Amino acid sequence: MTMTDARARLAEVVEQVLVEKAPVYLTRHSRPVAAVVDAGELERLVQAAEDLEDIMAARAAREEIAAGVAAVPWDEVKRDLGLV
Repeated sequence: MTMTDARARLAEVVEQVLVEKAPVYLTRHSRPVAAVVDAGELERLVQAAEDLEDIMAARAAREEIAAGVAAVPWDEVKRDLGLV
């Protein structure tokens, strides 16, 4: 949907997203530039991305430990993060 159409029909666009549970992509010069999505779905996607990032970081840490890389002491981590 073009930005111009979306601006003129914003309430309809939001209702469509809520009913169909699917994003509406907005275009400018025939190129996608944004999407209108259900707020709950966006929150779920953001949380899933954060969880996946945490899983990947934990996996990398385990691989470092298995490879013999020395662990960083907790006190040093806290100091580096400004927690002490």
